[in-house]
Amino acid sequence: MAEAKKNGEDMKTKKPVVIKFGLNHVTNLIEQKQAKLVVIAHDVDPIETVCWLPALCRKKDVPYCIIKSKARLGTLVHQSTATCVALTAVRQEDNAELSKLAESFKAQFNDNVEIRRRWGGGIMGQ
Repeated sequence: MAEAKKNGEDMKTKKPVVIKFGLNHVTNLIEQKQAKLVVIAHDVDPIETVCWLPALCRKKDVPYCIIKSKARLGTLVHQSTATCVALTAVRQEDNAELSKLAESFKAQFNDNVEIRRRWGGGIMGQ
C-alpha cells in the first residue's frame, strides 16, 4: 500500500464497518435513514434525553430495541457507558442475521401497539 502511494497510484480501501454511538450522531443517522438498527439503553439518566428516540424510530421506520444497561452498550464502543448505538452497515455474510434481527425487533418494539398504550404508566388516566 505504501509503495502504491509512493508511485502515485490511487488505492481503493474498503469502508470500515463500525458501530456508531452518541445521541446526536445516532439521531442524525435515523433522520437520514442510514441507520439499519438502533439499540437504546433503559437506564439513561435523565430519561428525557432518549425518551423521544423510539417515536423517531417508528416515524422513520427504523427498527429499534431497548436493552438492559448502558454499561453493556459502552463495552461495545470501548467507553464506560453509551446511551444508544446504531448499526449502519455490516459485512456481507452478516446481512441475513441483521435482517432477521431487524424484523424481530420491529415486531417486538416498532409494531407493538401494547407498548404505546402503556407508555407513561397510565397513572393519571383511566
